[in-house]
Amino acid sequence: MPPFSFPKVRVGIGQDSHRFLPSDSAKPCIIGGLIFEEAPGLSADSDGDVVFHAICNAITSVTGVPILGGIAIDLCHKDGITDSQVYLEKALEALGPQMIEHIALTIEGKRPRFQKRVDEMRAKIAHVMKIRIDQVGLTATSGDGLTDFGCGDGLQCFCVLTTVQ
Repeated sequence: MPPFSFPKVRVGIGQDSHRFLPSDSAKPCIIGGLIFEEAPGLSADSDGDVVFHAICNAITSVTGVPILGGIAIDLCHKDGITDSQVYLEKALEALGPQMIEHIALTIEGKRPRFQKRVDEMRAKIAHVMKIRIDQVGLTATSGDGLTDFGCGDGLQCFCVLTTVQ
């Protein structure tokens, strides 16, 4: 009888942040794959989706494959692909046999207001990542204005994810 083996569990952490563009910018504000009409877009070569970027960085911390620092740069600059969902899909491919067990996200920013759309964001993230909605935790805070994000200058997102193999 072979010896009992424990599953291989890994934890990744990722962060991303971007400043808002001027209010008259035509670029949409995309967060967690959703458009938020009440805020200007984020200053980035891509769509600036801090949620999908933070997830990509957390996956990179598990796999060692540079998604935003490598693959996404090529997709953006060489192929003109600015959709962060595509970057996240590439990051998920890099996981190989590892499966995401849980993802925890926290967004810091004064605007837009997230509370009414938290479940919609969780559903979108779960759909893109091909996991259940109960595997996605999401909180949002203004940080009481203690940082530039809490003062409304931009957004920051932290991500912690757990994988099992």
